Amino acid sequence: MQPLQDLHKARAIRAYAVLSAFVVLILAVFVVSMNTGFTRLSPLEVFSTLFGGGTDKQKLILFEFRLPRIVISVLVGCGLALSGAILQGLSRNPLADPGILGINSGAGLAVVLFISFYPVKTAAPAFMLPVLALVGAGLIAALIYALSYKRGIGISPTRLILVGIAVAAGIGAAMIVLTIRLEPQNYQFVAIWLAGSIWGTNWKFVLALLPWIIVLIPYVIYKANVLNVLNLGDQAAAGLGVRLERERLTLLASAVALAASCVAVGGGIGFVGLIGPHLARQLIGPKHQFLLPASALAGGLLLIIADTIGRTMLQPSEIPTGIVVAVIGAPYFLYLLAKSKA
Repeated sequence: MQPLQDLHKARAIRAYAVLSAFVVLILAVFVVSMNTGFTRLSPLEVFSTLFGGGTDKQKLILFEFRLPRIVISVLVGCGLALSGAILQGLSRNPLADPGILGINSGAGLAVVLFISFYPVKTAAPAFMLPVLALVGAGLIAALIYALSYKRGIGISPTRLILVGIAVAAGIGAAMIVLTIRLEPQNYQFVAIWLAGSIWGTNWKFVLALLPWIIVLIPYVIYKANVLNVLNLGDQAAAGLGVRLERERLTLLASAVALAASCVAVGGGIGFVGLIGPHLARQLIGPKHQFLLPASALAGGLLLIIADTIGRTMLQPSEIPTGIVVAVIGAPYFLYLLAKSKA
């Protein structure tokens, strides 16, 4: 018994060390990102501006352009990675991800439909976009769930991935048709959004996303033990008193809401929900009490790094954050697919 307790204690210490390391790295990249951009601000100028000094131009650059975008990058990364961790836990499939399963595409379709009838030049209401994205993502998630489910068998992980990819491809085709009919100004906006650009770069978008993150992340972490039990299999989970369908639906709804709200603000960014949980799982193991917060922090770190690279690599032009993430994520997905026994 004592060796087992020592092992659990050692794993907990390792997990807290990894979580602390993620927080330190996010803060470090946060500071670097504030200092980088088309207009250079030295660390001393950033520090002075943060605490009330600096010129009006420095205040405008830091408080109105860089800080909202950096904060949104971290929040979107946390939300997408946590959504991916939930989906991987529910499906017991390490390849599950809101982008691959078509949930991001569903949210994107709702936003594109809205933009098709709502003039972008009047500024789309920030607080309405996450709700619209949630409706679209929820409908697509329900469709994928229905198509993947077989009576007496349940949901096959391989079938879930294939159905999700097929549905995402169909939605992608529908969005291309819609964008052809858009006005040039709206088309440009949609093209940037679909590429995964962090486009909501002011504080109203931070405020639109923040309530979803504040409510859903603690709730999902609270349900960590349920995910641990679900990973034991349906029979074992039912024997331990878990209400299988109820818990699955609430956790699936949480994953969809996290992905939809993040996509509404961050655009069509994929692979964060795949890479974040995998990185966390390799570092701290499968226990969801630690895996979920570690996945969120890993996703936040990945996206803030990708956004900083995208903003600085080809100045004065920008590479959309989604493209930077895809350059990392696509080879990683192929690697995981090759390792999968499914």
